[in-house]
Amino acid sequence: MTQSSRKLVGTVLLLLFVIVYALLALAAAVVLQVNSGKFVELVFYAVAGLLWVLPAAWLIKWMSKPDADGKPN
Repeated sequence: MTQSSRKLVGTVLLLLFVIVYALLALAAAVVLQVNSGKFVELVFYAVAGLLWVLPAAWLIKWMSKPDADGKPN
């Protein structure tokens, strides 16, 4: 797979991932009843707001991997 195709596929996957992650974080907040206290709410949204960065960083790293022939695209 060329770097151009990885960028296209990665962009679509990243958009889908962020949408699904946001919906799952919302559902988790409702199920866990995060509004029970301001500190709990702050911690939950801080963790949930940063947790998506790890898989997104891996995906971006994969997208920017050079082609097998060594030529950047």
